[in-house]
Amino acid sequence: MDSEQIYAIERPHQNLLKLYMLRVLVTAPAFFVTLPLLLFRYQTLRYRFDDEGVGMRWGILFRHEINLTYARIQDIHLSSNVFQRWLGLADIKIQTASGSASAEMTIEGLREFEAVRDFLYARMRGQRAGGKALGAASGAGSGSTSAGAGLATGEAVALLREIHGELQATRALLESQAPQRPAGSPAGEARGDG
Repeated sequence: MDSEQIYAIERPHQNLLKLYMLRVLVTAPAFFVTLPLLLFRYQTLRYRFDDEGVGMRWGILFRHEINLTYARIQDIHLSSNVFQRWLGLADIKIQTASGSASAEMTIEGLREFEAVRDFLYARMRGQRAGGKALGAASGAGSGSTSAGAGLATGEAVALLREIHGELQATRALLESQAPQRPAGSPAGEARGDG
């Protein structure tokens, strides 16, 4: 499955409605509460995959919307129970560095869950659909850091140059404010320590 097919995914598969009906049957005493909630969720559930990130929204009275950029994604998990496997579905749980133990976003109701997971992993790692790595800044001895993991090479180099300029300006300022020592005198005598 290529990027264009992933970008075209907007709605969950109809088997998600079947899964929701099974959940309603399991919660028989609360049938009148869970049925409308799950029906409204299924009818309003929308996904958006693009070059920047992934989004999910649902709800009629209480609207929920989650948007994550690929750079924020820390981990992706697939989970499926017996009923989901029977219907060919799985949940894609996306975690970020938000500090929460639970997933930031759970994409449910997709039959192409493995292809979507692989697509998200590739974007999370900073790779294009063709397999070309964007990577962090290149150079002798420079490794990728967590801050530059999702940046394109040009962006990372520009960022490093900006940081270098700021450090040079800070160093020059500190040197201009440092007390002058006479040549040949130890550091302790200039401060009056000794």
